[in-house]
Amino acid sequence: MTAAPVSAPPETATAATNPWVTLVAVTGGQFLAVLSTTVMSVALPAIGRDLHADATAAEWIVNAYVLVYASLLMLSGGLGDRFGRKGVFLLGMLAFALGALVAGLAPNIPILLVGRVIQGIGPALLVPTSLAVVRAAFPDPRERAVAIGAWSTSSGLALAVGPILGGLLVTGLGWRWVLLLNVPLVAVFATVAALIVPRVPRTPAVGRFDWQGAILTATAIASLSFGLIEGRAQGWTSASILGAFAVAVIAAVAFVNWERRHSDPLVDLALFGNRAFAAANLAGAVAFFAFVGLIVYLSAYFQQVQGHSAIRAGIDVCAVGVAFALATPISGRLVGRYGPRLPMVTGLTLAGLAITGLLSVRTDTGIGSFWWILAVGGFGLGLCLTPMTATALAAAPAHRAGMASSVHNALRQLGQVLGVAVLGTLVYAGSVPSIAGLHHAFLVAGGSLLVTAGIAAAALRRSPGVTLP
Repeated sequence: MTAAPVSAPPETATAATNPWVTLVAVTGGQFLAVLSTTVMSVALPAIGRDLHADATAAEWIVNAYVLVYASLLMLSGGLGDRFGRKGVFLLGMLAFALGALVAGLAPNIPILLVGRVIQGIGPALLVPTSLAVVRAAFPDPRERAVAIGAWSTSSGLALAVGPILGGLLVTGLGWRWVLLLNVPLVAVFATVAALIVPRVPRTPAVGRFDWQGAILTATAIASLSFGLIEGRAQGWTSASILGAFAVAVIAAVAFVNWERRHSDPLVDLALFGNRAFAAANLAGAVAFFAFVGLIVYLSAYFQQVQGHSAIRAGIDVCAVGVAFALATPISGRLVGRYGPRLPMVTGLTLAGLAITGLLSVRTDTGIGSFWWILAVGGFGLGLCLTPMTATALAAAPAHRAGMASSVHNALRQLGQVLGVAVLGTLVYAGSVPSIAGLHHAFLVAGGSLLVTAGIAAAALRRSPGVTLP
């Protein structure tokens, strides 16, 4: 069954607050959530030396955050819709700051990992609710498209400055400040949000909150993410990894069966019958699969093969983030004027062509020869991100915006985990990245983007009702 596109009823906020001020307040949380992933990757060698962590423990400093973040995303949108998005957003900011404080002061790896788990709860709560707040603050579709573009820009800025900022902090102040700096930043953004962001009307209560659905989806995503994260290290056919995948499948099947019977489900599965909604979520997953995985392994390649410092490696890949940040506001205006199809398909195509263009990179190729290819790829990603998000939100009723945002962000996060796992398996033939492995990763990532561009072109053409004129 295809879910009919629903035009949002007036979902205006309770106060006459300038919506652009609200936008700045909530995008700060989105910025910090993305920054915490990219900035920590640069700090891992220093943490390993200081706390005597082996390679597996060091990887879990990033993975613990990602695993919790991905697992709880589906839950948070439903909580925000039901109990109030502003409150859930502020709770996420508090968890993020508390986790950063615990991890930043940790005397050993176990406590550091506990802090990262707590910190991962933060973006799981605040990212979907921040996007739902943006939708409520901008009832006009054209302005909303521009606002979503600005919200997406915060991801690009974090992507651009994360590796460089991480290198500077580790070199100048030490790795602990990569975490501790989050505490005053959260204090500023949370204070502004508490004072400025108006309350968004909650979903009318239909029944009990779908805790069973929340537990099942968290189990499925956590098991799948664990299997993907640990598969390369433990072996894809090891008992623990096969067991994790089995649990993920069982929980996913149980989740679908339960949601179909529930009167007020955590996720309205009928939305996936809408081709545009399905295509937008597929595009989000594939885009993050391709780019986040490649940024991680290009950074590793520059450091481990070409011998660059952490700061230099961050500068080498910053063209992606800078171009991304420049493209997202342009994309928002294009979506507002022409609808999502043109910028989404164009962006996916540009990104796919750029990544396949990296096949020209050789072991001794300097960044000066291909920085512009990274920039084209980043621009393409920035161009397609806003229409993906706008399409996913437009397909859901206004009072379930948090649910639609949670689904979209959860699939993007799963795409990120899948990209790191699958592309990492291709890149690492041994202890360091290989150029042949990188080329295989470029082919898989670029090809997947080009195929998705074709799917998006067909799906959006057949579902014109979700455009944002």
